[in-house]
Amino acid sequence: MIRYARMEDKEFWYSLDRHLPEREFPKKVAAGQCYVMTEGEEPVGLLRYHLFWDSIPFCTMLVVRQDRRGKGYGKRLMAHWEADMRAQGWDLLMTSTQADETAQHFYRKLGYQDCGALFLDIPPYAQPAELFLRKPIAPLGTVGGKEGAGE
Repeated sequence: MIRYARMEDKEFWYSLDRHLPEREFPKKVAAGQCYVMTEGEEPVGLLRYHLFWDSIPFCTMLVVRQDRRGKGYGKRLMAHWEADMRAQGWDLLMTSTQADETAQHFYRKLGYQDCGALFLDIPPYAQPAELFLRKPIAPLGTVGGKEGAGE
């Protein structure tokens, strides 16, 4: 099951996501910009996003518990997020990953295409290149991305 995260998910959330400042968690929960995947009652993964340029849903974190990886949970979390964004009327999605991480291959298999990179070499922000990926989607009720096409 995949559901919007709740405040009572905080302990689990921070067991996997150490990047989100604690003051931001209640905001993400209130905005409905984070999901928790459960297996029965047990949480196994999470996804959070924000709006890039206030207009493009951008997946900022996708993580599955180490003992559950390789079983399709990440793919299902992404499919759920994409369907939710489509239902909300969005037509383009983005995500990113560091160039030295294998997640880039995962996202490409899901249809995401490279669209740029960011290079940060200023301490304490220095890191490998951040690869940006994008995926156009058609909102529900559209054909070929155009409202009312074919009606």
